[in-house]
Amino acid sequence: MSKETPCVAVCMIDPKTKLCFGCGRTLPEIARWHAMESAERLSVMALLPARMAEAGLAPIAGSRKHA
Repeated sequence: MSKETPCVAVCMIDPKTKLCFGCGRTLPEIARWHAMESAERLSVMALLPARMAEAGLAPIAGSRKHA
C-alpha cells in the first residue's frame, strides 16, 4: 500500500466545508487521487493540515487505509 495517501478510512464529507472529515480532501481530489502524479499527491497532502485547521476540522488519528 502506498504511503502517499492521507486516507484514514473515515470517508464522510462535511456539508459546510465540502471537505472529508477524515483527511481534508475535496471530493474532486478523492476522485482523481489515483490518477495524480506522486508530486501532486504530496503537494495536496502538505496542504491538508492547514486546510483542516482553517475549516475547524480536527484530524482523526488512525491507521491509514486506501483512497
